[in-house]
Amino acid sequence: MLPTFINTTLEKAAFTHRSALNEFPDARESYERLEFLGDAVLELATSVHLYTILPQAPEGELTSFRSSLVKTSTLARVARSLHLGDRIRMSKGEETSNGRENEAILADTFEAYLGALYLDQGYVAVEIFLQEHLFPLLAEIQENNLQKDSKSLLQEYVQKTKKHLPVYKLLQSTGPDHQKSFTIAVLVDGQEVAQATGKSKQEAQQEAAKQALEILQKA
Repeated sequence: MLPTFINTTLEKAAFTHRSALNEFPDARESYERLEFLGDAVLELATSVHLYTILPQAPEGELTSFRSSLVKTSTLARVARSLHLGDRIRMSKGEETSNGRENEAILADTFEAYLGALYLDQGYVAVEIFLQEHLFPLLAEIQENNLQKDSKSLLQEYVQKTKKHLPVYKLLQSTGPDHQKSFTIAVLVDGQEVAQATGKSKQEAQQEAAKQALEILQKA
């Protein structure tokens, strides 16, 4: 169950994709500003949580765990479990192109929802929400060592099996300055092995490295 909002206008905005602005007469604002706020609240709440429950962990380890919790694929996974995609207002074109299952859109919506919840009910409400829906995934991350840096793991693997280190190539960047999306390809011995998209170059590189490692290990 999602929290009941006092200000339903905020809640509606959190589920409004920019593509809906021309198709819904009452759509006045997309979720982008709320996403900006929610991203900051998410990083703070996650940092506090990790700092509290992992008192012996050094800074680098805390950073790795935080990155694993707040990355696009993790947030999209939680968004799916909450059926947030079903509530997004988007254009028919965006929906036809499978927008409701787009990981970037789902993650952005999740962050926008956090921003709206923060404005509507405060920081504690966000903390409670994350304690219930996101933070339990930390146990799975720890158990499977998912916090380990994918680029480092790929480099270690390639050093043992290939001639040259991985090379990351920017294929494209799209979107406005405050909400860019980057697509990165990773090449091993001059051949593209995988590519991925993220909200930052680093995020895209990490995801591309993860996919490349899985492909190379299965080859």
